[in-house]
Amino acid sequence: MTLAGKIFRFFLYSNLFIAGCATVMVYQTCQLLLHDRPDGWFVCFVFFATVCSYSFHWYLTVADKNLYPDRMIWLKSNRNIHWVLFWIGLFGAFVSGLFLVEFWIWVLLSVFITFLYSAPKLSHPHFKFLRKVALGKTIFLALVWTYVTTILPLIVSRRDWQLSFTVFAAGRFFFIYAICILFDYRDREYDKKEGIRSLITSLNERSIKTVFGASLIIFSFFTVVMARYGFSYRTVVILLAPALVTAGLYRYAQKRSSDILFFFVLDGLMAVSAISSLIIGL
Repeated sequence: MTLAGKIFRFFLYSNLFIAGCATVMVYQTCQLLLHDRPDGWFVCFVFFATVCSYSFHWYLTVADKNLYPDRMIWLKSNRNIHWVLFWIGLFGAFVSGLFLVEFWIWVLLSVFITFLYSAPKLSHPHFKFLRKVALGKTIFLALVWTYVTTILPLIVSRRDWQLSFTVFAAGRFFFIYAICILFDYRDREYDKKEGIRSLITSLNERSIKTVFGASLIIFSFFTVVMARYGFSYRTVVILLAPALVTAGLYRYAQKRSSDILFFFVLDGLMAVSAISSLIIGL
């Protein structure tokens, strides 16, 4: 493998990429809804907290060659990197969190719901029961992404809550949820073996497609409605474009197991409209 390939795999599998996605999504929220930049310390908190939580999650993941083969090969050789990044992320989140003490209740809520996603991987019986919670895995993940990248930056901004904030947050939740469905579809056999329940492990093929399509339709509805709250049609189109791509990848993602497709393309789709917004300066 070339040096560029090794650097790319490190950037992707060390969770620095997904932390970057979370960061630009926070910027997009503040840019579109507040016409302002997010609090700098909050941006630092989101980046380090994402590195911390994802490093914790993957450090606890048991390598399975049938689940994300390329990433598992990397995990076997670099598990200690996740351990190091977990502590770096924890320290960075703690330091930046000290400057957000005014919002500690809201920040701790994000920590709690993030922990719930990875908790089933812990061997302690107090956490194993979470594997049996129907719907939990997918909803927890979509919820925490929506909360951290949309609701929390608006709370930290100290602005009065507006209906447009709720509409935008709801739309983002359903878009992220649609992407989570594709991940859960790929993980369903592994989750069944591990006793981890989710909506996708409980549904048949037709029902999964229905839930996926409904999620994207609901997202599109909320996004179009945002035109009534000052969003330009160009902004609406930029927000809708990743959903169209996601819909087009549905069949392909069901038949392919490429780690690049899931951890770079699909994860990246959450942030592509944010990157476009920042470049164009909407």
